[in-house]
Amino acid sequence: MERPILYIAITNHGFGHATRTASVAATIQKLCPEILLILATTAPRWLLECYIAGDFIHRPRAFDLGVVQADSLTMDKEATLEKLLDIKKHQNSLIASEVNFIRQNRVNLILADIPFLAPGFAQAANIPCWMMSNFGWDFIYRDWGGEFIAIADWIGDWYSKCDRLFRLPFHEPMSAFKNITDVGLTGGSPHYSADDLRSVWGITAPIEKTILLTFGGLGLQQIPYDNLRRFPDWQFIVFDEFAPDLPNLVKISNRKYRPVDFIPICGRIISKPGYGTFSEATLLEVPVVTIPRENFAEATFIIEGITNYNQHQVIKPSEFFQGTWNFLYELPQKPKQSQPIAKNGNEAIAHAVIDYFHSN
Repeated sequence: MERPILYIAITNHGFGHATRTASVAATIQKLCPEILLILATTAPRWLLECYIAGDFIHRPRAFDLGVVQADSLTMDKEATLEKLLDIKKHQNSLIASEVNFIRQNRVNLILADIPFLAPGFAQAANIPCWMMSNFGWDFIYRDWGGEFIAIADWIGDWYSKCDRLFRLPFHEPMSAFKNITDVGLTGGSPHYSADDLRSVWGITAPIEKTILLTFGGLGLQQIPYDNLRRFPDWQFIVFDEFAPDLPNLVKISNRKYRPVDFIPICGRIISKPGYGTFSEATLLEVPVVTIPRENFAEATFIIEGITNYNQHQVIKPSEFFQGTWNFLYELPQKPKQSQPIAKNGNEAIAHAVIDYFHSN
């Protein structure tokens, strides 16, 4: 019998899509090791290997771009539009070259998060395309108006050709999709014990005074690190290699460690609104402090999700960038919903994929 082959296409924007999709891919591999995974993404292989223990094929390809950004809070709309128009102009050749690869490698199913050309690959290769996300790029661009409206319509038209969407929590309506299955939270699980982490990285502060600062793969150019001096008996953990050397700042430089590994030993996480961090924090029930993001339509739904289902503090950008961080002395607010959120997203998507292979 031929080995079942799953082709996973991932949006080329930051690291969030890559890590959440790699978490699902890892679950698929764990439950059904004979499925061969092909990951089409420009995210670096080391990042994928932090989540996927077994073998996989890495195909460094980009079919979309998300938003061109200088750092995790600053967007360049003109450059984004230019690149999108270029993708639209060359969509047929982009699809043709990928279909060639998909056919040669005898791919049986496409799972995409959430590059809009993926249904085009599937249609041309005559295989199904399933997608997973909490938002579509049509929703992000439509919010920007002007020339982006036509772009959003074009993207929505591709999305409507997707065979099945696994809609993640903290989502916008995703109305372009015809067949929607709602699933629970997705994300990675910690790889190390709390004691190991504390001894390896010299973390001695009590849990309520240990804070993880994480701003995604893009980082944040202007974290006001000087504020850390006001909290000498606290410890702050960052993955920012350019952060200053401060006695109470722990800089994680070893790539085998991920933010999710440190979440359980922290009393709070300070982060921009991003599905991956918020989902992992909610899975592990650690409070989140966040700053709203202007001009990023998805942020509204992510912040609504975190206020409904996790302990949280939503602070003004001025409190973060210009303030004294007194919010750390305040207790987080309780989640608004009394019902807990479903946490089985990785498994639900993995089981659906495995069932598909077993029945075809």
